[in-house]
Amino acid sequence: MKRITRPLLLTAGLAALLIGAGNAMAQGGGGGGGGGRGNFDPAQFAQMRLDRAKESLEVTNDAEWQVLQPLVQKVFDAEAAVPRGMRGGGRRGGGGGGGRFGGTPSPELQALQSAIEAKASPDDLKAKLAKLRDTRKEKEAALAKAQDDLRKVLTVRQEASAVLMGLLQ
Repeated sequence: MKRITRPLLLTAGLAALLIGAGNAMAQGGGGGGGGGRGNFDPAQFAQMRLDRAKESLEVTNDAEWQVLQPLVQKVFDAEAAVPRGMRGGGRRGGGGGGGRFGGTPSPELQALQSAIEAKASPDDLKAKLAKLRDTRKEKEAALAKAQDDLRKVLTVRQEASAVLMGLLQ
């Protein structure tokens, strides 16, 4: 009897979960495609990232998390500030750049994009590229410092987990 009951319960639970997920997607609460984008909550996303980091770092002690959480948040913030490129911006639509996951491009990226669209002179483009690269270097240095500050308080196991999750280099 126990051999049959357990698989039945697991199957029923999985079916209920799938039906609930299907209903949520149908109501616009899902994340795939473009349908759920209007419901994106940055604060909820940030909290989910912190929760995943806490779990990956195997933090079970609240006092330890009170030390680690601000350092993890600082890495996340520094990471988001590093301009990565237009990410489908410009003529193709979309945003991206200064912040991750779309958002408003950094002023340096916007200036470069405007210069390209205005068919600016090579000297002007070089100047805008230099400014973008200088800004990127500054922000990458801030990210490296935030990562080093975090690394200093992690155990070796936590450091390895942080590298696997992309929190550290």
